[in-house]
Amino acid sequence: SDDEIYGVIPYIAPEIFKGSAFSKESDIYSLGMIMWELTTGCKPFANVEHDHFLIFNIIDGVRPEITEDTPECYANLMKSCWDSDPKKRPSIGDIESICYNWLYQYTNNQFYQAELKRKILIDSKKLGSKFSEKPHPKAIYTSRSLNSYISKCSSINFSSNGMYTILIKVIFG
Repeated sequence: SDDEIYGVIPYIAPEIFKGSAFSKESDIYSLGMIMWELTTGCKPFANVEHDHFLIFNIIDGVRPEITEDTPECYANLMKSCWDSDPKKRPSIGDIESICYNWLYQYTNNQFYQAELKRKILIDSKKLGSKFSEKPHPKAIYTSRSLNSYISKCSSINFSSNGMYTILIKVIFG
C-alpha cells in the first residue's frame, strides 16, 4: 500500500522509527552510514539481529564504532551526518563544500596518514577483526516493510534516555 515504509534498519534515521516522514535530513543520515561502510568495508550493525532492540539502540544514539584509521575530518563529517537531531545534520551543499575543501586544504594529509595507519594495521592483522566476524543470521540487508517496527516504536515515549531498554525487554521479552 501507499503508506508502507520499506528500508534496511541500519540505514534508517532514528526519527523515521518514531513516526516522522522520510526527508532530505533522513537521507543524510543514510549517507553517514554509507560513509562508515566505506571506511570499514563492512555493513553497519552486521553482528547483531536487525530487530526492535537495534531500532531502540539507534533511537538512543548508538552508532557503529569508528575505526582508528579513519581520518579525523572524515569521522567528524560522518558523525554530523548521523546526528540524532535531523536539524543538526549538514545539508548536501554543506557536504559538497566540506569535501571540496578536503581537496585543497591540509586535510589531504589526514587521508594520507590514515592510509599509512590502515596499511600498518592490515599488516599486523589488527584491522577489521571485530568487523569481519560472520554476520548475524538475522542481520537483513534487503529492503523490507518496517511498518510493524515503526508502529511499535512510535508508541513509546523516548524522552528518558536508556529507559526504553528496560521497557522493551518487558514488552518484547
